[in-house]
Amino acid sequence: MKELFEPKSVAVIGASRNKLNVGHGVLYNLIYGGFFKTKFNKPFKGKIFPVNPKADKILGMDCYASVKDIKVEVDLAVIAVNAEFVPLVIKECVEKKVKALIVISAGFGELGEKGKELQAEIVALVKNANIPLVGPNCLGIINPHFNLNASFAPAMPPSGSIGFISQSGALADSVIDWALEKDYGFSKLISYGNAAVLDLNDFIAYLDKDKDTKAIAVYVESIRNGKEFMKIAKSVKKPIVVIKAGKTEQGMKAVSSHTGSLAGSYEVYKAAFKQSNVYLVENVEELFEVAEVLALLPKLKENKIAVITNGGGAGVLTADYCFENGLMLSKLSSETITELESHMHPAWSRSNPIDLVGDALPDRYKEAMFRVLKQKDVNGLIVIQTLQTMTDPVENAKAIISAKKHFSDKPIIAVYMGGMFTKQGKEYLEEHSIPVFNDPEKAVKAMKALV
Repeated sequence: MKELFEPKSVAVIGASRNKLNVGHGVLYNLIYGGFFKTKFNKPFKGKIFPVNPKADKILGMDCYASVKDIKVEVDLAVIAVNAEFVPLVIKECVEKKVKALIVISAGFGELGEKGKELQAEIVALVKNANIPLVGPNCLGIINPHFNLNASFAPAMPPSGSIGFISQSGALADSVIDWALEKDYGFSKLISYGNAAVLDLNDFIAYLDKDKDTKAIAVYVESIRNGKEFMKIAKSVKKPIVVIKAGKTEQGMKAVSSHTGSLAGSYEVYKAAFKQSNVYLVENVEELFEVAEVLALLPKLKENKIAVITNGGGAGVLTADYCFENGLMLSKLSSETITELESHMHPAWSRSNPIDLVGDALPDRYKEAMFRVLKQKDVNGLIVIQTLQTMTDPVENAKAIISAKKHFSDKPIIAVYMGGMFTKQGKEYLEEHSIPVFNDPEKAVKAMKALV
C-alpha cells in the first residue's frame, strides 16, 4: 500500500486542459493541494507527470504521450480516461511497471453486463501483474499527512486521526466540505468505488497499521467477502464505526445501480457488525462524532457514568437519553454528597444528574467534577453547560480540561448548549482533545460507543 498512500511519483493519465474535466481536477489537486483554496491545501512534494497525447503542456507542466515515455519510475498512476480506453492504459502501466493504480473512470460494473466484462478485463490485467488497484468509479485517495490529494475532491481536508473509507465518492466530497467548516481532521480518505481489486477489507487492514490513524469510519453499501470482513474486523485493534446504506428494498436497488454490487439483508449486516465489534450508526454526522470520541477517549471500564449540569431540564433530558441507550447513572455515595455540600448552592440536586443550579461558576463545576470522578463506580462523565448571564464558557472549559488531566482513565464528554456565545469555549475544548456537543443526546450516544 505504500505506493498508494506515500508515492514518490504520480502520473495522471487523462490529464486535461479543460477545467471541467476530471483529469484536469486530479492534476490541479496534486500540484496545488486542492481546487478550492483553503489553508489546508499543500502541494504534493513528489514528481508529477501529466499524460495526454494531444497536449504539450498542462498547467505549466510538460506532457507525455504515454506513461511509457516517462524516463523515471512511476509509483502511482491515476487514470481518468473514458472507460473503453482503460484496459489499453493499464497494459501500458503494466509494461512501465507502475507500482499502484487508481482508476477514477466510471462505466464498469455499475453499468450492466458490458461494464462488468470491461471490469473483469482490467482486474485480470492487474492481478496477473500483481498491481494494487483502487476503483474503478471512485473519487481517489487523499493522505493529508503526506500532502497527497490524488483525487478530484474539491480540497484537501484537515489532517487528523480519523481514517475514512467510503464506497461513495460524492459522499466523500461532501464530507470534505463539512470537515473544512468544522476543522475535522482525517488521517486518510479513501474512496474505493466498485472495489474491483482492493476492497473494504484491504483498507481496514491497512489503516489498522497506519501510525496516523486512531479510529476508522466507514460508509459502505455492500461487503463482497463477509467472512473475511468479520475476521479482519475482530482482529483490528482500532475502533471501527460504520454507516450502512441499502437498508430498505429501495435502497438495495439504488446500491446495485450505484456501484454494481448487491446490498444484502440489513439485519444480517447488523448481526455481523455486532459480532465483529463494529459500531453501527444511523447517520453521517453520528459516524464522525462517534469516530472522534473513540479516537480521543478511553473505553468505559464499567457501564456507569455521572452527569453534571447547570440546567435541571438538560439533566432530565440526559437521564432519559441514558436510559434509552442503556447507560447507567451511578448513585452518589454519602461520602461524595458530604464532600460536595460546602461547595454547592443550597438547592443543588444531591443526586445524579448533579444539578449545580444556573448560577454555577467555574469553581463549582471543578469541585463537582473532581469529587464525583473520585467516586470509584463513576467510570465516565458528561458535563453540560447551559448559557446564563454569569456563565464563563472558556473558564468552564479549563476546569473540564483540568479534570481530564487528573482522571485520564475516565472519559469526559462536554455538552455546550448554545451557539455564538459558547463558541470560544467549544473551540478551547476541541483544541485540548475533549469532544464537545451542542445536544445531550449526541453526547449520550457518543458515550454509549465507549461501553
